[in-house]
Amino acid sequence: MSRGKIPDDNVRQFTVGRDDAGARLDRWFKRHLPQVGFATVSRWARTGQIRVDGKRADVDTRLEAGQTLRVPPGNATPVGAGIKGQRVRKPLTEEQIALAESMVLEKDRAAIVLNKPPGLATQGGSGTHEHVDGLLDAYAADGEPRPRLVHRLDKDTSGVLLIARTPGSAAFFSKHFSGRSARKIYWALVVGVPEVKDGLIELPLAKQPGTGGEKMMVDESGQGQSARSRYRVISRAGNSASWVELQPLTGRTHQLRVHMAAIGHPIVGDGKYGGQAAFLTGTISRKMHLHARRLRIEHPEGDLIDVTAPLPAHFAASMASLGFYEEDGDLPLEAPKLVPEKTMQKRAAKQHAKEYRKERRGERRKRADNEKGAGSAGRKPTGKRAGPTKGAPPKKGPAKPAGKPAAPRRAPSGKPAPRTRKD
Repeated sequence: MSRGKIPDDNVRQFTVGRDDAGARLDRWFKRHLPQVGFATVSRWARTGQIRVDGKRADVDTRLEAGQTLRVPPGNATPVGAGIKGQRVRKPLTEEQIALAESMVLEKDRAAIVLNKPPGLATQGGSGTHEHVDGLLDAYAADGEPRPRLVHRLDKDTSGVLLIARTPGSAAFFSKHFSGRSARKIYWALVVGVPEVKDGLIELPLAKQPGTGGEKMMVDESGQGQSARSRYRVISRAGNSASWVELQPLTGRTHQLRVHMAAIGHPIVGDGKYGGQAAFLTGTISRKMHLHARRLRIEHPEGDLIDVTAPLPAHFAASMASLGFYEEDGDLPLEAPKLVPEKTMQKRAAKQHAKEYRKERRGERRKRADNEKGAGSAGRKPTGKRAGPTKGAPPKKGPAKPAGKPAAPRRAPSGKPAPRTRKD
């Protein structure tokens, strides 16, 4: 079936927005003109047809907000054809839209903060059809970009989940999550009472073999990824259970769950890592009691996002049964400022390089000293003519007759060599 093309014969000009500040030129095209392929963008840049503020630009040029981008004509979208790279939105049911709206805690131009209920996955997978990612179209009006996930929560974990509304804010938030500058506070009910009331768990984690990556384990063989979690006991119910605040200082899969089980205090309801010991008797729910209570992260416009999520029904009911009061739980953020893991790795590499250069300098000095000692013992210094030893008498030889000219030099043929005259 033939398709006509929308006429596109005019040079186009665009103003770079704040969300695209710092983006590469090819990334800008993928966001705003996905029908233009990378090969075409490269050819336009190579031939100087793309201009940024009147100057030629390469595909890897970083854009700044407010710049004017000149785009040549061509590569219009075929009528009736879907745009390459653009996701076709799936219509949502009224129930799905209502669920999406019920989760919203805060919303602005850059972000949407949700309170994810337990049992709802963050992303889809094998056999998982209902998830937060599938509901994000409910937050985008016509003509707006589709919101994006920037971090995840386990399916059975409830609480604060941040959604980016634009590509620019998604890049901003992702950078802060990967740089560990975002502060995430979790609440959990755990079995028993930790002996140390305020502790730091440092146990490396790795995927457990034979589980397809679905389960993690502590791996201190040197192959596991470093993982650090801080916990603080808020309150206790005798010796049977405790209410704790958790802060993941790294971002490994199931980190908090594995760490608490490893120190002998699994999260209540977490049978995956705690087994039967993770379930309490009586009226305590068998659902997992892990809740992302609070999130603090910088906002792209310079403000601070600081959001607290209410507890789900089963968690609140268990708190009441154990005699815990929610208003006692929001402890001040007193955790010491920790150096991000990437910074620590860079510092270690820099120190290693410094020590290596120091060792090399020592080797060069030693080699130079050896060569100097060998030279003074067995050979004369180069570049200097050896003279008589100080204090030694000069060598005597036959004296030349005074006034008698020297014998003429002989050429190889036996004839006297020609004299050189000075003018």
